[in-house]
Amino acid sequence: MNTPDKILESRALVRFQDCDPFNHLNNAAYLNYLVNAREDQLVKHYGINIYDVKSLGGKSWVVSSNQIAYIRPARLMEEVVMQSQLIGYNDSETHVELRMFNHNKSELKAVMWGRYVHIDLVQQKRTTHSEELMTLFEQALHSVDEVNFEQRAASLKQFYYK
Repeated sequence: MNTPDKILESRALVRFQDCDPFNHLNNAAYLNYLVNAREDQLVKHYGINIYDVKSLGGKSWVVSSNQIAYIRPARLMEEVVMQSQLIGYNDSETHVELRMFNHNKSELKAVMWGRYVHIDLVQQKRTTHSEELMTLFEQALHSVDEVNFEQRAASLKQFYYK
């Protein structure tokens, strides 16, 4: 088995309907762009479609928390790059970092941490990850040095905007 990619990446254009009156990506829309990118990346890189409940044995993930820092505005019709990586996990949760950049990744637009709980959709309760998923998570894990979101956001800002 090949080692899975640790940092997943995709691109999108900032669309008119997602912008505020100043032609900036609306704050709430950042979440949609980042989460949609992660969902697409999971299918492309790991073959995991979180909406194909049958293939997941009646299980999937729900959001338990999101933290986001808005660093620079994304503008109407700007091409943005979204990266995501698994930064932590346990037997029933995943912890993911998502980042949005400009087209050449020289400008960080936003950073987000999302926590997701694995649930049994029939029983409507938390469940544990399969051995197969735990093996994938072990191989895909790309942790960060910072222990909390505020430290991570500050570290990334300092790196990109010295």
